[in-house]
Amino acid sequence: MRGLAFYIVSCVIAVVMLYLPWPTALPDEQPEFPGWPSEYEGSDLRSLDVSQRERAFEAQFPGKMAKFTDGGRIIILRWVTKPTRKLHPASDCFKAVGYRVRPNNIKMDGHGNAWGSFQGTRSGESFSVYERIHDSSGGKWTDVSSWYWAAILGRTSGPWWAVTLIESDSNPVPPSAGNPVSSDYQVAVRRTDRRRW
Repeated sequence: MRGLAFYIVSCVIAVVMLYLPWPTALPDEQPEFPGWPSEYEGSDLRSLDVSQRERAFEAQFPGKMAKFTDGGRIIILRWVTKPTRKLHPASDCFKAVGYRVRPNNIKMDGHGNAWGSFQGTRSGESFSVYERIHDSSGGKWTDVSSWYWAAILGRTSGPWWAVTLIESDSNPVPPSAGNPVSSDYQVAVRRTDRRRW
């Protein structure tokens, strides 16, 4: 009897879902890219080289990606044109190359923006990482999953900006194989004014 009740409820849910409003298919054409900013939070940005691996990933990414430094942090900007699972949390990248990741509380910056955050540590290296996603209509997300489902369900429309900030918590060590932080950034963090929160 319990199995029959479960079956009937499942059928009712399936029928109701047919009549729920779902977003229409997204167009294949990409919106015009507005270009990369020349400064971030009042500091000039200097472009950093991307690795072959990053270039290969970008070739399949729906949008554009770039890596910068402001002289104290690495800033990864991703301009995303459609909902995608290829936009993933920075913690996944850090874990993939051997960092231990510890989630931190949501951080508020001086402009009232909320940022998801974590600390990545490995072999004497420690980085604080902050990330957020926003659209041009005021939509803001501190984690990729919340953004993804809002986009899939039509609660936001792109393009979106995904911003990741990486700050050194310790003295830089020479970059090792698989380090997600470029050697260029290792030099830059020596002059960091570490916390802007």
